[in-house]
Amino acid sequence: MANRFVLNETSYHGSGAINEIATEAKARGFKKAFVCSDPDLVKFNVTKKVTDILDEAGLDYEVYSEIKPNPTIENVQTGVAAFKASGADYLIAIGGGSSMDTAKAIGIIITNPEFEDVRSLEGVAPTKNPCVPIFAVPTTAGTAAEVTINYVITDAEKKRKFVCVDVHDIPVVAFVDPDMMSSMPKGLTASTGMDALTHAIEGYTTLGAWELSDMFHLKAIEIIARSLRGAVENTPEGREDMALGQYVAGMGFSNVGLGIVHSMAHALGAVYDTPHGVANAILLPSIMEYNAPETGEKYRYIAQAMGVEGTESMSQEEYRKAAVDAVRQLSIDVGIPQDLKEIVKEEDIPFLAQSAFDDACKPGNPKDASLEDIVELYKALM
Repeated sequence: MANRFVLNETSYHGSGAINEIATEAKARGFKKAFVCSDPDLVKFNVTKKVTDILDEAGLDYEVYSEIKPNPTIENVQTGVAAFKASGADYLIAIGGGSSMDTAKAIGIIITNPEFEDVRSLEGVAPTKNPCVPIFAVPTTAGTAAEVTINYVITDAEKKRKFVCVDVHDIPVVAFVDPDMMSSMPKGLTASTGMDALTHAIEGYTTLGAWELSDMFHLKAIEIIARSLRGAVENTPEGREDMALGQYVAGMGFSNVGLGIVHSMAHALGAVYDTPHGVANAILLPSIMEYNAPETGEKYRYIAQAMGVEGTESMSQEEYRKAAVDAVRQLSIDVGIPQDLKEIVKEEDIPFLAQSAFDDACKPGNPKDASLEDIVELYKALM
C-alpha cells in the first residue's frame, strides 16, 4: 500500500515571516483577501499586524470575526455568506485552530457548494475541488492547523464535534511567525503547547504511523519538551522553538491520524466548551498508560525525546513509566489541571463516551478501545 504525504506548497518560518504575505499575494495575482480572525485577536490588534502589511502593500481585504473558540456550523454558514458578498478571491486565516478551521470550511464550501449544510463534510468528504486558496497565520503554537488536512466543527444542536479530513483544504502557504504568538497568556501557551505534544505522541503511536511520520513526530516531541516551559515564560527562544515544534508535529499527524485522546477531548469540547489543549493535556498521560501494551518499543524513544536519561538500560516497564511520567511532569510544570473533576458531570459520561467512540480519530488508536474502556478512562480522571 502506498503512503500519502500532503504538505503546504510553501511555508515561511521565523521572526518576520508575515512580511512575506504581500509578496505571496502579489505573486499569485490575488486581488482581495477575506481575513478570518477571532474577535479577541481583532480587539487586541494582533490581526492588525497582518492587515497593516496588506495596507502598506495596497492590497484589499475584508475582516470576518464571527468565530467562536469551538467554531459552529452557524459560524461557517455565516462566513460562507459573508465571503460570497465580499468579492474576495483568497482567505487569510489568522489565529488558532478556530480561525483556521472556520476558514477551511468556508473555502471548501465556496468551491464545493453541494456541502453547504456543513454536516456532510464529516469524515473523509468526497469533495471534488480544492478550496479557495488559504494563507494561514497561526497565533498559537499548538493546533498546527496551518499544515494539516483536518478541521473540526461543532454541531451545537447535537452537542458534538465532528472531524473533517480533506486534502483539498490544506492552506497553500503557511506563515509561522513566533512574533504573532508573543502575546499569548501563560495558560493559553501551556494548553496549546500540550495540544502540540499530544499531536506528536498520538501521531507517533497511531496505527497509521510509518518511518517518515515517525521522523517528524520524534523531532517534534524533542523540540516541544525542551521549549514549552520557556514559551510559557515568554522567552524568545521558547516561542521560536514552539512555533517550529508544533508545525513539525502537524506535518506528521495530518498524514497518519491520531487516537482516543483527541476523540475524548472533542467530546469534552462539544459538551462543556473545554479548551481543546486543556482537554488533551489532562487526558494524555492516562491514555498513554492505557495504550502502552500496544506500543512496542516506542515509549523508550518518547522518553528519550522528552529528555529522560538512561533509557537504554531500562526495562520495558521502566521506560514506559518514564515516558508517561515525563509527560505528566511537563503538564504539571506548565500549570495544567490533572483531572476532570471541575469539568465533567458524572451523569454525562455515557454521552461523552459514545461521542468519543464514534469520533473519527478513534480508529487510529493503537489499542482497540471499547465503549466500556472509554467510560472507565473518563471515570478514572474524576
